[in-house]
Formats: sequence, C-alpha cells, structure tokens
Amino acid sequence: MCTRFVYNGEDTVVGFNFDIDLSVWTHKVIAEKDRFFIGIKMPDNQYHSFHGINRNGNVGTLLYVNGNQNGAYRSGEGHITVADLTERYIKGELLFDEACSIVQNKKIVYAEDATMQAMLSDKNGRVLIIEPGIGHRFEHTKYSLITNYSVLNPEITRPYIVPGDDRFERADKELKRQNDNFSVADAFRILESVRQEGLWATRVSFVYSVKENRVFYALNNDFKNIKEYRF
Repeated sequence: MCTRFVYNGEDTVVGFNFDIDLSVWTHKVIAEKDRFFIGIKMPDNQYHSFHGINRNGNVGTLLYVNGNQNGAYRSGEGHITVADLTERYIKGELLFDEACSIVQNKKIVYAEDATMQAMLSDKNGRVLIIEPGIGHRFEHTKYSLITNYSVLNPEITRPYIVPGDDRFERADKELKRQNDNFSVADAFRILESVRQEGLWATRVSFVYSVKENRVFYALNNDFKNIKEYRF
C-alpha cells in the first residue's frame, strides 16, 4: 500500500508514502552521496533501492498491485522486470528518455516474487507510469498520482479495492486544489491526510524538491519530526 504523486508548479515536488507490512519486509532509510532510498532487504541480503531519488532528479517508486497474467514474470532478452528497471533508474544507470525507450521496446513484467507497478519522474516533471501486462503512459501535466490500483485500466483492479480505501480520490481532490505555489509543506499535508495505520502502516513519507535538490522525510507517521537530506 503506497501513495505517490508529482506536482509541477514553480517547483517540481514529489511526494511518497511507503506503506508496508513489517512481518514480510525489512527496510531502512539509506542516504548516499548520489542516492537517497528506502532500502528493501532481499534474499541476497542486500538492501535494494526500489523507492528513491538520485541526485540527478530521477525519482522511482514501486507500488504493490494485484497482478494480472499478462504481466507474469518471464526471463529472456526481450523482457525486463519493473523492479530491475526502477532500481536502475534510481541508481542513475538510466535516464528518463532511456527508460521510455525500454518500455516501448521490451516487455515489462513483474518480479519473480512480487507484483508491482511503477512511477518514474525526472527533474523536469515528466512522468512515466508503468503497469506490467497493462501498458505504460507518459505524462507531463500539472500533477500525476498513483496508488495501488491501475490508473491505465481501472476496471482490472477495481475488484481488489479494499473497502474504505479512497486514498486516490482524496489525494486527487487535494491536488486539484493546489496552485503554482505548491510547496514541500503542502505535499506533507497531503501525505499525512492519506497515511495508513495498522498492519500496512505508513513507515516512511518523503518529499523531494527539485528546486532545492533536497529530500525531506518522516518516519512512522511522525509528521511533526521532519528530517532532511541535501544532495
């Protein structure tokens, strides 16, 4: 369960709520010279950067989604997992245009152990939404938003909507109200309004300002204690 948006005003501001079940996944916040990310511990005992920011302004995040057979994991030259693509993007191994080229020329599939969709964005506010087995969409609009359901073909994941889960609708309503002065504080207000509690609680909330090239983040829904990291 996660929420991610990009807002293009006088500044390009990215917001992300990372919601996860701690009994399933181990994570930690990692800040490096060129990369800030929420590390997810994988079977190789390494913390992988599936949700994070590169100092070049690339931001990538994965969001859990109920899978479809067309996006099922496959190996081979013509395939790439959405997880691998997103991590390479966060590492700075791929630029935005290169990521767009890959989704046009290869079949994007789920990882072997998880069904996820992705949102990639760059410092110019361009957005690439990737939904394995469904498709992809390039956007460069006032704002872009995604949660844990398909935005490209909503009917395919509508049966899986958790009763009472209206994060997308509430965030969308708030983003529609904003103007060119949209700020880091505004982004945190939206993230706090759609925060999750319980088993899949919000563990990390981050906001990235392109203009400042700085990340602001809160842990475990403690929105009164904002930390920051400047590249």
